[in-house]
Amino acid sequence: MTSAGTADGRIAVLLMAYGTPRTRDEIEPYYTDIRRGRPPTPEALAELTARYDALGGTSPLAARTEAQRDALQTALDRVAQGRYHVALGLKHAEPKVEAAVAQLAAQGFRRIVGLVLAPHYSAYSVGQYLDRARAAAEPLGLEVAGIESWATEPAFVQFTATDLAAKLATMPENTKVLFTAHSLPQRIIDTGDPYPDQLHATATAVAAAVGLGQWSRWAVAWQSAGRTPEPWLGPDILQVIDDLAAAENHAERPKGLLVSAVGFVSDHLEVLYDLDIEAAARAARHGIAFARTKCVNDDPDVMAALARRVVEVG
Repeated sequence: MTSAGTADGRIAVLLMAYGTPRTRDEIEPYYTDIRRGRPPTPEALAELTARYDALGGTSPLAARTEAQRDALQTALDRVAQGRYHVALGLKHAEPKVEAAVAQLAAQGFRRIVGLVLAPHYSAYSVGQYLDRARAAAEPLGLEVAGIESWATEPAFVQFTATDLAAKLATMPENTKVLFTAHSLPQRIIDTGDPYPDQLHATATAVAAAVGLGQWSRWAVAWQSAGRTPEPWLGPDILQVIDDLAAAENHAERPKGLLVSAVGFVSDHLEVLYDLDIEAAARAARHGIAFARTKCVNDDPDVMAALARRVVEVG
C-alpha cells in the first residue's frame, strides 16, 4: 500500500551538513560561498589554506559526512528495508540543499524528512537548513518534516559520557571539563534563540551520566567565532584557558583540561585545528594537560537512534 505523500510508498531523508572543500582548488569558492559571494582577501585565504595544510591539505569532513549518510541508511534499512532513501544536502558545498531537493523530486519522492548533523537547534543553523529545504521543496510539491533538535538524545549523551569518563580516568586529578559548541553572533542569542540552553542541556545530561556533580568540575565555552566586527557568544575557549591558568585561587587552577566538543558531530577543521592544535597549544603554554573526547562521526548506536527519530517523524 502506498503511503500518502509519496509516489511509491518510499520516504526521502535529507541529511544536511555544512560541507567542506574536497581539494585545495575548492577552498576559495567554498570560502566565497560562506561569505555570501564575497571573495576572501588574499590574506584571509592564505590563513584558511594554512589551517587545512596543518591537517594534511583538506578536512576529513566530506568523507565523514558520507559515512554518516551510509550509516543512517543502514540503520533505516534495518528498521524498514527499502522504505527510506537518504540523500545529502550541504550548506556550502555540492550537493547543495536545493540541488538535493530537486533530485529527490525528480526521483518521485513527495515527502522529505529533514535531519541536520547538528544536535542543537538555532534559527541561525538548524533553522536555516530546514528553511532552505522547505523553500526548495514547496514549488516542487514536496512536503518537508524536520527534526529540529537531538540535544539530549540518550544514545548521543551515552556515547559522549562513555568516552568522557574513559578520557577523564587518564587525566590529572584536578581536571576541568569544558563542553563546547560553535559560537554564534550575540544578536541571534538576544532574540531568545534556544541555542545556549540546548548546549547546557547536553552538558548537564553528560555531566550527570559521568557523575560530575559539582559545577566547579565542568563548564560551557564557545569556539570558532566568525571574524566579524559584531560581538559573538562567549566566553571563547582560548580565553577560558587563559583565565583558568591565571586564577589566583590555586584550587581553581586545573592541571588538566578535557574538552568535549558536543556541538560538533564530525571530525573537521573546527575540531582538528581549533581544538587539537590551537587550544591544545594554548593549554600547553600554561602547563595544562589537554585532551578531547571523540566526535560521534558514524557511531552505529547514535545513527540508529537518529534513524528511530526519522521513523517517528516520517
